[in-house]
Amino acid sequence: MQPFAPEKIRNVALVGHSGAGKTSLAEALLTEAGVIARPGRVEEGTTVCDAEPEEQARHMSLVVTLAPFEWKGHKINLLDTPGYADFEAETLAALGAADLAVFVVSAADGVEPQTRHLWKVAASMGLPRMVFVNKLDRDRSDFDGVLAELRDAFGAGVAPLELPIGAEGAFHGVADLLTDTAFLYDDGVHTSGPVPLEMADEEHEVHDNLVEGIVVGDDDMLERYLAGDVPSFEELERVLAVGVDQATVFPVVCGSATAVIGIDRLADLLCEIGPSPLDRPPVEVHAGDTVVSVPPDPTADPLALVVRATSDPFVGQVSLLRVLSGTVSTDTHLVDVRTGADLRLHGLFTHRGRDRVEVSSALAGDLVAVPKVETLAGDTLAPKGSPVVVPAPEWPEPVHAIAVAARSSADEDKLATALHRLVADDPSLRVRRDDETHQTLLAGQGETHLAVALDRLRRKFGVEVDASDVRIAYRETITAEARAEGKYKKQSGGHGQFGVAVVAVAPAARGEGITFVDEVVGGAIPRQFIPAVEKGVREALAEGGPHGFPVVDVVVRCLDGKHHPVDSSEMSFKAAGRLAVREAVAAASPVILEPVSRVEVTVPTASQGDVMGDLNARRARVQGTDLASEDETVITALVPGAELTRYAVDLRARTHGLGRFHAEHDHYDVLPAHLAAAVSTADTGAAG
Repeated sequence: MQPFAPEKIRNVALVGHSGAGKTSLAEALLTEAGVIARPGRVEEGTTVCDAEPEEQARHMSLVVTLAPFEWKGHKINLLDTPGYADFEAETLAALGAADLAVFVVSAADGVEPQTRHLWKVAASMGLPRMVFVNKLDRDRSDFDGVLAELRDAFGAGVAPLELPIGAEGAFHGVADLLTDTAFLYDDGVHTSGPVPLEMADEEHEVHDNLVEGIVVGDDDMLERYLAGDVPSFEELERVLAVGVDQATVFPVVCGSATAVIGIDRLADLLCEIGPSPLDRPPVEVHAGDTVVSVPPDPTADPLALVVRATSDPFVGQVSLLRVLSGTVSTDTHLVDVRTGADLRLHGLFTHRGRDRVEVSSALAGDLVAVPKVETLAGDTLAPKGSPVVVPAPEWPEPVHAIAVAARSSADEDKLATALHRLVADDPSLRVRRDDETHQTLLAGQGETHLAVALDRLRRKFGVEVDASDVRIAYRETITAEARAEGKYKKQSGGHGQFGVAVVAVAPAARGEGITFVDEVVGGAIPRQFIPAVEKGVREALAEGGPHGFPVVDVVVRCLDGKHHPVDSSEMSFKAAGRLAVREAVAAASPVILEPVSRVEVTVPTASQGDVMGDLNARRARVQGTDLASEDETVITALVPGAELTRYAVDLRARTHGLGRFHAEHDHYDVLPAHLAAAVSTADTGAAG
């Protein structure tokens, strides 16, 4: 594949709700372009874009996949994206690399929740958008109904460029509203001609509305149109392209990916009205405190953004780059601004699923893959001595976690490295060690996301793990005062061990931790042994109270004791301190403390009542509500951490995938008595 100039490149992300047919549409486009002989099927795991075993097993896209093809002198870089909310980070990476987002909408299912959410994301990025209404050959397909939904959801800028010819099983063509031409697809034969008589009146009416909608974007053309001068197809298309690039007009086209109807028309429009890298605003990069605009100039210094980085079992890490400026060639040297590492780019290639095609160079605006360079998604690759940074995407924060433990000693040796590589591949995963529960936690966007991560851990890195629920980091405190004596005495010939410590415990204010006060007088405990008593006290409290959880917010006073001139030692007084404080805490009415998080839940306003009812059932204390937008509400609440372990999954179910939340630890509070017994029984052994 030869290098393409920026004006001949189209970077297109296929986005939308899971099951709308994005991958099937990519297959149809590749087939029409002659890249593959016939389209594969998602259900059979034979598509180009769903090349990962985890995708084939689940019959759904899980990662962003590049699928380039040539069409009428242009290079179209298709980016097939996941439609499932758990894998939104992949879609965000694709949107950041694209110049146009094609939203694929099922004519049978309408505008679904993830489509609405991703439309808002694309709008916030100022990204041009168009819509492909798919599956018009299916039962219950309804183009007019979907078009009305699109206008209701996304505003007056939604503009149909085509109408379907026939419905459901009789769907066999599209009417082009700009040229008043019918394109028919019967028995694999493509023909064009006049619009069928039975729909001519409707087509002409929609055509006139479309023309009026286009000409208002150009003052000169509008003046001519009002004077009776009908613009030519070329003039209308030129103004339409400007509206698309400015994200004020959102064309709607239609067809069927599996029946391969209207696919060639879509490819034509991507080239004719789709923006090239030159049409988009220059990329803003940060050079220290200065912001610099960098246009896609192939003759300038090379600058690239890492769209995605993934570990390949055969060639090591593969990084997908968008060339922002200059020309990237084999043996180009760039510096990863994040790490400062000097990277030699060799073996450049473009790929479609598993297939790779070597390329010698890639010009500004193009997408290219490079093997064996250690990068992360969002990294900036710049010339040496030019430490400019392209702002990285804001990856979604994890909302669901599991605990993982190596299944064998051999797995234990590889686990830390494998988890590091897993997180490097997926920026929306996090790994951390919880020092209180002694668990290794893997956090992501949901149950499916984490299940896929574990499958990859096994397949890519050969590590088997056992997954379990995350333990809650409970603590204990006391609600009364008590005192106790700890005596440690041991005699086994020669010098023995002897130490006695008397301590009193009292509650402290929440959050004050452990305070140790020395009140020994008269030398009952020699001064040099007081630190040993304190050490024993603190160790005992950290190891857990009667319920098995660390004890906090306690004032411990060392009141008295006894010593032996020969047998007393630091070890004996440390042991005495441990014994004394454990007995005192047990007598001071101990209670369990649970972590409480401050949670902000953003939901569709229509779901507010249902979500608040669910929060109340989770023992939440709602602090207030605010309007985030005309159709979204933010609910702020204090929620016990134990009630949030599956909240991400449940919230999506209640809000049809549109709810999201952010939680931060706020404080500890007393666990209700009716729950304490079960918690103590279930977690005492694990907490130690």
